[in-house]
Amino acid sequence: MILSSISERNDSETAHLLAALAEPRWYAAYTNANHEKRVAIQLGQRSVEHFLPLYDSVRRWKDRRMKLQLPLFPGYVFVRLALRDRMQVLQVPSVVRLVGFNGSPVALAEEEVESLRCALIEGVRAEPHPFLRVGRRVRITAGPLAGREGILVRWKGDLRVVLSTELIQRSVLIHMDAASVERMF
Repeated sequence: MILSSISERNDSETAHLLAALAEPRWYAAYTNANHEKRVAIQLGQRSVEHFLPLYDSVRRWKDRRMKLQLPLFPGYVFVRLALRDRMQVLQVPSVVRLVGFNGSPVALAEEEVESLRCALIEGVRAEPHPFLRVGRRVRITAGPLAGREGILVRWKGDLRVVLSTELIQRSVLIHMDAASVERMF
C-alpha cells in the first residue's frame, strides 16, 4: 500500500518533470565577457530563439566619438528553449552555462522577458543600472540631496529613500527616481 502511493507520487512527479523539460521557456545564458553578440549570431545560425537587448552608447576618445550598441545585460543572452534542448546552447563557443541554482537551469518569468522585448521594439530607451535591493544603503546622485546616504525602501509600490538624521534620531521618506541613486559598497 505504501509502495503504491510512493509509486503514484513518483509517476506524477516524473510526468511533471517531463512536461517541464518539453515546454519552451526563457533562460539566461551566461557568456564570456564581451562575447554576447558572437553568441547571438551562433544561436541564430543554430535556429535557437534568442534575445540580446542592446542600447546605444556614445563613447568618446581624444580624437573621435563613436556610437556603439552594447548589451543591456553584459555577459548574458536570453534563450527560449525546451530544457531537453539545452545542449544546443551549451555547445556554442563562449557560452559558459545557463543560469540557475545547484547546476539546474532556472527559467525566467515569461512576462519579464516579453515586456522588455516589447518595450525595446516600441523604442523605449534603456541603459544598464546597478541592481538595487530594498533595504540596501544607497547614495543620492542627483538633485538637491546629492551626496546624502540613506536606505532604499519600497513604499506603496514605489522606490523611496529613507534619510536619517542621527543627532535628533529622526528620518524622512524621500520620493526618488531609481536613476538618481547608486548602491554603496
